[in-house]
Amino acid sequence: MSHRKIATALTPRSEMMSETNPMQADTSFELLIDGAGVAGERHFDVINPATEEVVGRAPDCTRSQLDAAVAAARKAFSDWKATPIGERQAKVAAIGDMIAAHIDDLSRLLTSEQGKPVARAVEDVGAAPYFCGLSSKLTPPVDIHEDSAERLSATYRVPIGVVCAISPWNFPIADSFWKVAPALVAGNTVLLKPSPFTPLTTLRIGALIRDILPPGVLNILSGGDDLGPWMTSHPGIDKVAFTGSTATGRRVMQSAAQTLKRLTLELGGNDAAIVLPGIDVKATAEKLFGAAFGNTGQVCFAAKRVYVHDDVYEPFANALVELGKQAKVGDGSKQGTDFGPVQNRQQFERLKGLIADSHANGHNFLLGGDTKTGNKGYFIPITILDNPPEDSRIVQEEQFGPILPLLRFDDVDVAIDKANAVEVGLGGSVWGPPEQAEAIAHRLDTGMVWVNEYGSVAPSQPFGGRKQSGFGVANGMSGLLEFTQPHTIVTSRQAAGA
Repeated sequence: MSHRKIATALTPRSEMMSETNPMQADTSFELLIDGAGVAGERHFDVINPATEEVVGRAPDCTRSQLDAAVAAARKAFSDWKATPIGERQAKVAAIGDMIAAHIDDLSRLLTSEQGKPVARAVEDVGAAPYFCGLSSKLTPPVDIHEDSAERLSATYRVPIGVVCAISPWNFPIADSFWKVAPALVAGNTVLLKPSPFTPLTTLRIGALIRDILPPGVLNILSGGDDLGPWMTSHPGIDKVAFTGSTATGRRVMQSAAQTLKRLTLELGGNDAAIVLPGIDVKATAEKLFGAAFGNTGQVCFAAKRVYVHDDVYEPFANALVELGKQAKVGDGSKQGTDFGPVQNRQQFERLKGLIADSHANGHNFLLGGDTKTGNKGYFIPITILDNPPEDSRIVQEEQFGPILPLLRFDDVDVAIDKANAVEVGLGGSVWGPPEQAEAIAHRLDTGMVWVNEYGSVAPSQPFGGRKQSGFGVANGMSGLLEFTQPHTIVTSRQAAGA
């Protein structure tokens, strides 16, 4: 099984927040603190991006509630790290089983708050038991450096402490358990903060699984603009694992520096695809269409710039346009919808701004370009641009939505240079004769490159970015070790004082 990962959160918006009387709030969504559901003292609206209607109200965690969650996690840490790893693994596997048992209801709730079609929501929620299952099979190694008559020297991998996991709105559940599962197996306690745009499904999962773990081992806190900075600067938190935009990642790093917290940052990407002569145009167009527009383009490693050789540019562009014409964009809860809305108004307005900029600069649209749909909801039509200038905003900025620039090239060295000439380096792809395509893949300055496919993520396959796409990795043993620190013990085999 492979899973398509996921991610880039935007800074929460204060306009989402609204003070309410707790007695009027929907109390079915609670914080998870110290093993118990905790009502919010205040709440905020969660909006369905397809209808712009309120789908639920989430508790807005206060500073005192955060302090209580940190205290619970710190108290639970000693016993949890001392729990045999087999027991920790079994409990993480049980979390996955519980989520899998409620996947239908959770997926419908996720569609209502995130917007993606139900089938895609099932994949997102289904990633939680997948990653729980994978992590439950991993045991950190012990590295033996010397085992002689004189001494034993060994390095053990021990948990870091209290981990703050901050997940984004594009894959709320998959990305959360990409972090939570290995952190728990490694022996850490965790505070999970979902995006304020998509907190409800995560909170519901918290209610389902809270009796599986000892109190305080996993705490789930929803909140607005203040909560993230409170967490990343909190002296009681030892590590931050964050998925989000590069700009927000810089702020997380700055905040965490106050106490030298350990960090794993998976940040933005502006991933290039390079299409060579010799491809099967139809098959490649179908795969790259999914690579660019899957999850309505809201994927951290989506194909965001496609460099196409002159020899195949016209037929390839035509094939993409035909696929775009056939795609149905609409409410993810409706049968037959291929692509849902953009998740939130902030990103919706930003995408409209990029389209307006392309119109103002005379760029040619092969498809789309009209954002006046006349309906409620944050809908952007599938949009494909024809060879805009390399220095245009739509090429240089990560769009994170269903807008794709196609760019001509006739010299592959120039295409590689352009693909690398951005400040981020998350992923990329090359499409063409396998030997030639793989040689080009080695020259791309990114953490991940796919050749003649896209988005496969395997259990043993480290995932992470270069440059300003962040640092640290996820997946498999490499991802598990991100939640540990080395502990080397050198023991003399001579009697003390000998």
